Order: sequence, then C-alpha cells, then structure tokens
Amino acid sequence: MPNQRWSTAQVEALAPDAASLRNARGVTGQISSSGRLGDIVWGVCRGYEVAVDLAGPAFKCSCPSRKIPCKHALALLLRWVGEDPAPEFVLKWQAARSRPARSGPPDPVAAARRAQERAERVAGGMAELRRWLDDQVSQGLAGFARSGRREFESMAARLVDAQAPGAAAMVRRLSGVAGIGPHWADRVLGELALLRLLADGHARLDRLGPSLAATVRSRIGFPTSADEVLAGPRLTDRWQVLGQVEADDGALTTRRTWLHGSESGRFALVLAFAAPGQPLVSDLLPGTEFRGDLCFYPGAAPLRALVAERHSAAEPFGSPSGAGSIRAALSRLSGLIAADPFRYDGPMLLGHARVGDGHLIDEDGAALPLAPGHREPWWLLAAAGGRPATVAAEWSPAGLRPLAAWIDDEFVPAAPPVPDPGARREPELPPELLAAALVGTARRPWAGGSVAAGSVSIAVGPPDPDGGVSAAAELLEAAAIALTCRRAGVEPVGGREAVPAAPGEMPAPLPVAASVRLARILGGGAPGGGHLEQELLAQWLAAAAARGGVVRPSLLPALLDAGRRNTGIRGSTAQVAGARGAWLAGQRADWRWLLDEAVPGRITASGAGDAEWHTGGGSVRLGLLVALRRSDPGRARELLASTWDRETSEDRARFLGTLATGLSLHDEPLLEKALDDRRKEVREAALDLLRVLPGAALGGRMAARARRAVHYDGRRLVVEPPEELDPALRRDGVAAAPARGVGPGAWLLEEVLAGTPLHTWTAGAEPGPDAGAEGGEAAGGHEPGEWVRLGRAHDWATPLLHGWAKAAIVQRDAGWAMALLAADGGALRESVRWDLHLVLPAGQLARLAAEALRAEDGAAHRLLGLHPGPWPDHLAVAVLETIAARARTDRHTWQLGELCRTAALAMPPGYADLAGRLAAELDQSLDPSRVRPVADLARTLTFRHEMFQELQ
Repeated sequence: MPNQRWSTAQVEALAPDAASLRNARGVTGQISSSGRLGDIVWGVCRGYEVAVDLAGPAFKCSCPSRKIPCKHALALLLRWVGEDPAPEFVLKWQAARSRPARSGPPDPVAAARRAQERAERVAGGMAELRRWLDDQVSQGLAGFARSGRREFESMAARLVDAQAPGAAAMVRRLSGVAGIGPHWADRVLGELALLRLLADGHARLDRLGPSLAATVRSRIGFPTSADEVLAGPRLTDRWQVLGQVEADDGALTTRRTWLHGSESGRFALVLAFAAPGQPLVSDLLPGTEFRGDLCFYPGAAPLRALVAERHSAAEPFGSPSGAGSIRAALSRLSGLIAADPFRYDGPMLLGHARVGDGHLIDEDGAALPLAPGHREPWWLLAAAGGRPATVAAEWSPAGLRPLAAWIDDEFVPAAPPVPDPGARREPELPPELLAAALVGTARRPWAGGSVAAGSVSIAVGPPDPDGGVSAAAELLEAAAIALTCRRAGVEPVGGREAVPAAPGEMPAPLPVAASVRLARILGGGAPGGGHLEQELLAQWLAAAAARGGVVRPSLLPALLDAGRRNTGIRGSTAQVAGARGAWLAGQRADWRWLLDEAVPGRITASGAGDAEWHTGGGSVRLGLLVALRRSDPGRARELLASTWDRETSEDRARFLGTLATGLSLHDEPLLEKALDDRRKEVREAALDLLRVLPGAALGGRMAARARRAVHYDGRRLVVEPPEELDPALRRDGVAAAPARGVGPGAWLLEEVLAGTPLHTWTAGAEPGPDAGAEGGEAAGGHEPGEWVRLGRAHDWATPLLHGWAKAAIVQRDAGWAMALLAADGGALRESVRWDLHLVLPAGQLARLAAEALRAEDGAAHRLLGLHPGPWPDHLAVAVLETIAARARTDRHTWQLGELCRTAALAMPPGYADLAGRLAAELDQSLDPSRVRPVADLARTLTFRHEMFQELQ
C-alpha cells in the first residue's frame, strides 16, 4: 500500500450512501485521537474505536451501525492525521488480520469425486435443456406469450438443481421478455439460440480448445475462484479507470468497472457484488489511474479481471490513451464477439467524438446510435460545448451507453440514464426465421437455405428429414449464426450532422472548490435534506452571481433543471450560466426560461433587436424586452406598443411585466390603455405597475375618491364610504365581489384606501376641492401613527385599517407598516398582518423576533422565518439560547428541529463553532434525538461558512 494520503474523492467514493457521508462530515470534529500504523489508520470518535486497513480497504468500528463503512470510519479517513502511537485495540486487530487462516490439507480424492458428481449433474441438466429448447421451437413461440413465467421458472429450477446457475439465469431472463414489447419474439428466439449454442458447446466440451472451453464452462456457471485467477499470469500496466455502471436486480447489486491499459491497449472489466443493503467496495475511482498487475479470468476473449497488486497510488490522469475511430472500435468488437459469441456488449474508447441527433459522430463522419436513456446526452453537450471529446462507452445491440468523457483533460462522468418510453428496439434476426419459430417447425417445417443477417448472407444446410426435433435444432443453430454475425458485423451510420459548437465564454470560471461545492448541492450531498438543499442552492447562486464568473459547464444540465423547478433562483442562475448555458438552453424547450432571464449582449446598436421582435418566438421576444428595459426602456416600450393590438392576451400580460424595470410616467399611456383590455390578467398586470408609479393618474383618481370618503374635520375622522361601484371605479381595479362577511360599503372603502398613495394622508398640503365640506388639516402633523390612532377609534375601523395596510404592502411603506403593527396588529386579518411584516426593515423584524423568543411567544418562529438573513448578532444569540433551553426542557423535539432548520439558513455562518460546542455539550447528558438537530445546525453552518469562503 502506498504511503501517500488518499484524496477526498477516494474517501467519498467509499460512502455507502449520501446520508452516511453527510453524517461523517458532522462528526469529523469529534475525533479525540488518531494515528497510523502501517496500512492501518486508527482513531477514537465519540468514544467508538475505529480502524481502517487501507490495503483492503477493510473497516472496524465498535459502534452498532450495520453500514460498512460507518460514519465514524468515513470521518476518520476525512480527518486522516496523527503521529500518536497506536493503541492496543489496533495492534490486536492488525495481528488478527495478518494471521493466516487455519485449515486442514485438502482431500484431492474427495475434491475429484465432487467435481465428477457435479459434471454428471450438469451434463444431465444441459441435455434436458437441449430437449426443452427443441420442444419450444417445434411447438412454436406464439404460446410463450400465454404461458407466463411458469414455463421458464420450471426449466430454470431444474437447471439450478443440476448446478448450472448461469444457464438457469439465461432461462429466467426470458420470463421478463416473452410477450412484452413489439419485438419480443426476436429477443426470445435470440436467447433460445444462444442457449442451444451453449448446450451444444457443453456436449463438445472435450473437443473445444482450452480458452473456448473455459468460456462455455463460465457461461454455464462453473465457478473460477479468485485464488485460481490470481495464480495465473499477470499483466502489468498503467491501468486507467474509465467508468462504472451499477445495476440492481433486487437480489444483488452489481458494479461493472472498466479499465484500460495505457501501454497494452487492453480493456479489463472488474466486477463487484453486494447483497441488498450492503455497500460495494469502492477501491477503483473513475478518472484515476494506477500502475499494477491484473489477472484475467480464463476465456476465449478474456475481459473480466482481478486487481492482483498495485504498484502506485491512484491519481487523476489527463485523458486516456488509445482512443480511436468508430470503425476501429467496431473492428475490435467484431473480434471480441467472434471469439465469444455469448457476449453482446463490449467496451469502446472513441476519440474526437461529437453529439448529433442521438448519435456519437467521429471525425471521419462515422456515427453510432446512443442507447435508450442516453439518446440526449446533455451532460456531454454541456461539458464539451459541441466540440470533440474523448468518450468511453459500452456498446450493446441497443446502442452506445456512455461511461465518461474527457474534455480538455478534465474527467466528466456520464449522467445516469433517464426513462425513455419512446425508445424502439430493432429486430436482430431475419424475418423468415422468426416466422418459422413463431408457428413452430412441427406445423410449418423450416427448409433451411439462406438467411440474411445484416450485411451477411448465411447458407444453412437442410434439416434432417427424420423429424421436427432436428428441424428445430437446425433453426436454432441458424438463429445463433445469424445473431452472432449481426452483432459482430455492425456497420457505422453515415450522414449524421453534429450539433454546432457553442460560442466562446468570456467571463472567468468560478473557483474549482466552489464548483465542487455546487456539485454536492445539486447531487443531494448538502446537509439538511431537500428543503435546505434548495435554500443552500439559492444562497450559493446569489453569492456566485455577486462575485462574478461562470459555473463549470458539466454542471449546467442539473442547474437548468433546478431552475426549471424553482423560479426563485432563475435570475442568479442566468448570471452564472454564461454563454454556454444560453446555448444549451436554446436546444431544449423546458430550459428556455434561461433565455427569458439572460441579457443578450448584442442589443446595443440602434435598431438591433427589431428583427427578433417581429420574427422571434414568445421566449425570445420576452428576453429582448427584458434586455432593452435595462438598456433603453423607451425603445422597449415602443416595440411593445407597435404590436400591442396583435398580441395574444397571454403575451400582453407577460410583456407588461417587463415594464417594471425602468418604470416611468412615459409608460403610463400604454398602461392606461391596458386597463381597458378585455382580459383580466392584462388589466391586473397594468394595475400592479400603476399602483407603484409615482405621479400616475390612477393614484390621483384614487386619492380624490379617498378624500371624499375620509377626511379630518379638526376633531375627528369623517367617513362617507362610496355608495356604489361605478364603471370608473371598476376600471381602476376595485373588485365587484366583497370578501365574505364584509358589507359593500366597507368593502368599497377598504379597496379605495388600498389603491390610494399613502402620501395622500401625510403630504401636509391643504385638502383639495374634492375633500368635502369639512376640509381641515390632517391630524397630528400628518404622521401615520396619528391616522392609525384615529382610525382605530372609529366605527369604520376595520375597513380603514385594512385599506391602509394593503396600501402599505403594495407600496412597501415601512413607516405605515410599523405604525399599523404597533397600534394593534391583532385587529388586522392574519394574512394582512403577516404581509405587513414583510415590509418591515430587517433590523426591526429581528428586534420583534428576539422579543417574541424571550417572551416565549408562539409567533416567534414565524417571525424568524420572515427575516431574510443573515441575522444580527443579538438575534443569533437569542436563538442559540432558545435552542439550548428547548433541547433540555421541551417535551417534544419537533419545535427544536424546526428552529434549528430555520437557524441553519439565516444565522451567520460564523456561529458554527458555538453551535458545535453546544451540540458537544448537550451530547454529554441528553438523548441523541435531542442532540441531532443541534449537530445538524452546526454542520449546516459549517457548510455555509466554507461555501462563502470558496466564493470570496
């Protein structure tokens, strides 16, 4: 084992799941002592004795966790340090691992007897399989769709009894194919043909060469022990780990890891298996290489191998050697399948590959289709930007399944496959064979002759005229030949066009550490679960947008998907996505929201953008308006006005919303025109803008109505609500239907006040001629508090207070909001009261929240949730004090958990150390369920602190 310390990526790859890795990061600070003895790293974490043998790797921990490795072992590796002498428990474990296992000498006679008995059982089972196969083809495959699983399970069980598990698995797979899909008969006949070929090979086992015999034995299920493999010849090379594929069939999890020798050019497949719930060994990290010895399992075309010995540490490599053209890869595949006809897939390493129309295309124009689930490789398009890349992939009859790519010497793992219900599978066997097999050779004798297999014509001799069984065997043999020829004779596709390359990127990329952090958040590796992940993503994006720079291109698909689901992050996402993000978003409909957010840099010269406005689609035109409102608001308004009458109601409403940027009185005529639109959503969009436009005629009209309805006569408020909802009032946004329990007069009064500019009451000018006969000065120097005091004491208090409150919310007037809440927030409807809190300055909101916490007011948590963060110090301290008290005294922990989750996002990250110390203190005396929320808080604060530091 090398003395070099592992990388963080190697440690993370060992985690059995994302939760274990999150928990490990949370306890790294609780390792009291640690060290290293040879290949063993040891430590004590929260009182548990932990040791990791790096040569295995193997793990030992005294905790009760069933996960291997547990969070303590992962934490130990993440905090790999120490010069302390190893304690006694490590010395004992090392001695136990180095002590050879005791076993008696093998009995060769008994072993030979067991081998002979198994050979006889297998021979009987394979002979029965041949008869069963011939019977199925003789009777016809059409009955397979009706027979269900029973037919296959019965034969598979007999093969298991005969100790031929490999053949049994091939039979059992047929039960999930028969009668399913448009080409099920093609797949079933192909599998039956290969089974017959396997049975025939076993019957001639003594006449086959050693390599082909080993292939037949392994397919039947004869095991080859690891000791036998490791005792064979070794191939020394610098082995590059190309990629991994995991499959879970419910009974077993299998990981396929492909390696490539940089000097020998040879591929190797390393398999790892795990029972359900158990972790897979992660000692081969894709994108790294090591010098070592591999031993290959025997066979006609050996691919599967074991790592016998490592001579160097695993380290990243720039780009794999030996990448070639598609034709060269197909030539290698042809030789592989010709030597091992039971193999249908093989590795490929393609150079200068580009994406186009569901294919990978090399520099010669040759193309291969991508497999279902991979036909739209957005990860590769994003990372390469349409330029050539080196791609490692697996080929199968369904197409190419990418494993990874290398772009500018950077390793990019392939994205997992996505559901692809529209994928179609082409038949592999000639139709004349399928027709005869479906009907059955007993009903429709098959006369042999010539069948076409792809570009190859195969001559097949006539069947034995003695009976249908021989005809069935001949048909299966012909099907096996045709299938093998087709799979070995794959030809590349021509005439495919690659996606045009993306434009160059001008802004500098964000720091590598920040991109790694973003990948953790998008991949579900952030602390706190789904809710906190979304908030952490929003915070990361806001900080990255403020810093400037673009994200790593390979992260764009996941980031665009996140923006598709969460509209709140779209603005900051557009700022960090760059030109590559806009190029990618233009190729997929559900990502085009990015184009609405982005600012096209080309819109500078006079007249630029006019063509896009008159010819572009809705998203392009909306993006154009957004950009123009930031650079030339008047021109944007002119474009919109020029086509206003021809726009759909939906587009009119969307386009009006862009006028919020650079809003001025020059926009008022168009907005007033929109008030007469027949569609409600257009009128509401115009009203939203006119209500916040200073000096707008709408505000003047509403102010005149408000003065007629409410005025101060020097002693008291005089209230005369509007008598009716006239057309003018309806046009200015007052709804016809009052809220439940509110009379028409009160409702009209409330709505008029809600639409009136608040400076109407506090301006200090004498009332105009429409103020009413009483006239008079406003109360108390026109302050909001005086108006609220007068309103509370009036018979019309409810509509008065709610009208002013709605106006304060729309106009974002903090003075009025504070006056209304200070007077008596309880007099307001709950929804209105809480909306007023959103208008308050952050400092005022923090003061109210701290007071509510210390008074144990039930509204405290909601106030904390309204604060945008980061909290001021006095509020953060009050929250930590409350957390400590609740952890010790609350009967239930759900309130504690909610408080910790809120604090994790809004508390300044600098409080991570205090939160960690509080968790450690509570851990000494409280139940773990009470400590866990506090520990999660400390972990999330640490995560945020590191996140912001990386973006400095």
